[in-house]
Amino acid sequence: MDDTIAAISTPPGEGGVGIIRISGKDAFQVARKVFRPAARRKDWLEDSHRLHYGHVVDGRTGRVIDEVLLTVMKAPRTYTRENIVEINCHGGMVPLREALRAVLAAGARLAEPGEFTKRAFLNGRIDLTQAESVIDVIRSKTEASLRVALSQLEGRLSVRIGAVQDKILGLLAGLEAAIDFPEDDVEEKTRAQLTETAREIIRELEKLIETAATGKIYREGIRTVIAGRPNVGKSSLLNALLGQERAIVTHIPGTTRDVIEETLNVRGIPLVLVDTAGLRETQDLVERIGVEKAKELLAGADLVLYVVEAAVGVTREDREILEALDRKKTILIVNKIDLKERAEIHGTADLPRVEVSALSGEGLEVLEEKIVDLVAGGRAGSPESVVVSRARHEDAISRARDHMADFLVAAGAGVPADILSIDARNSWEALGEITGSTVTEDLLDRIFRDFCIGK
Repeated sequence: MDDTIAAISTPPGEGGVGIIRISGKDAFQVARKVFRPAARRKDWLEDSHRLHYGHVVDGRTGRVIDEVLLTVMKAPRTYTRENIVEINCHGGMVPLREALRAVLAAGARLAEPGEFTKRAFLNGRIDLTQAESVIDVIRSKTEASLRVALSQLEGRLSVRIGAVQDKILGLLAGLEAAIDFPEDDVEEKTRAQLTETAREIIRELEKLIETAATGKIYREGIRTVIAGRPNVGKSSLLNALLGQERAIVTHIPGTTRDVIEETLNVRGIPLVLVDTAGLRETQDLVERIGVEKAKELLAGADLVLYVVEAAVGVTREDREILEALDRKKTILIVNKIDLKERAEIHGTADLPRVEVSALSGEGLEVLEEKIVDLVAGGRAGSPESVVVSRARHEDAISRARDHMADFLVAAGAGVPADILSIDARNSWEALGEITGSTVTEDLLDRIFRDFCIGK
């Protein structure tokens, strides 16, 4: 990390402001080569955490590239704990590209994806769970998912993990005492105490594992497929839930041929709604491709909203499709209840059912309640509590729990203390993968590869 890195830290496209971030030991020297302060002060770099007005220039020719505001931030009070300079340019691709080119020519190199946050971790400003939460904050789909990400960024999960690790260290200390002083006959007494501690650790870890399903909901959202036969109102339901005309709606069956996807906030739960082609046999090549795609999406859905018409009810074709679906993650939507015609609904007693009118909006609130109850058991309204939101974290906690379970079995079988310490240390190291205390370089590379350049 001896070199100095730079990147555009704002999204591509046009905007009011675009920012180039520079971080590293030579950040100020690079800035001096490309920035001309309007005040012409020689000591402008001495003013940390202040904005300076001037122009960014081509360091070789002196040509003015853009009128900018430049921020100087001295280590260690910075995002990376290195010297940082941020150049606030006009938010167009050309001035940003030209300014970045000048910065790279002045001695910086282009940052890799997530490298600024990686340096913040390596320099000890944040741990690994906090580093990962940065990208979760950026990608938050609802206010509730943002609160979960911010909870991680504040280090709440790290505190819980650290507390469990401290208990494991205490357990290891007791084992060391049994190993070092066998003549004092402390092992039998110590073994009983350590066994109880191990049970406490397992209970703590299992509580965290139980939050993983809810955490996944907040972080990734619920992939929800709207399915049914043609012309039952699937696209109308999508539009009604979104509150906008997102999908084309006509009386002609087969209008939806491709997949339409939108994200909806349902009482804090990010719902990734997918409108699909009507399920039917067809000779139309394009529509047939759409139907096949719909069947693929049904197989991988977290939730299925299966729509039928109130006037028609559940047909034989509907039953065949419903039989192939997971009943625990399917809601039957009886649409068009605003029409007078009604049919009996048979053979679906085991399915949650909601009657709606996509045209008038009747029943949509009931549908939202049913969705929250089905996918989150009503718990989706409390994102402030500590939750495990990443599969990597859940896997590490599960392995730590399993090592502790092995410890209990071995302790009950009278295995010597020095052998027991192996399971305890393996448990501690598994938890260390979450916060980064035992992380490998390969794992770090995989984690930060998902970040955008400039963060």
